[in-house]
Amino acid sequence: MVEEPFGPVVPITTFSNTDEALARANALPYGLASYVFTNSIATAEYTASRIEAGMVGINHFGLALAETPLGGVKESGMGSEGGIETFDGYLVTKFVTQASRVP
Repeated sequence: MVEEPFGPVVPITTFSNTDEALARANALPYGLASYVFTNSIATAEYTASRIEAGMVGINHFGLALAETPLGGVKESGMGSEGGIETFDGYLVTKFVTQASRVP
């Protein structure tokens, strides 16, 4: 449970509560993808907002789509690729506002 696996591996362990599971997951130096399986919307939102991973799947494994960003945090990578986020590094954002006429 301390190595970053690449392959069809499903590590399973027990935990007492959601915060313990989050603490174990976030203690690792990796954070590419995480998966949460729950029947509770509150638990899904709670874990998704607190788990340190670049991608989080709730009740499914379908994360790799061409139109979605792919990327991790910590030692699993910096930034994302794919999706519209791919172009962010090449753009300069500028906000311009104009009144209809000079007062």
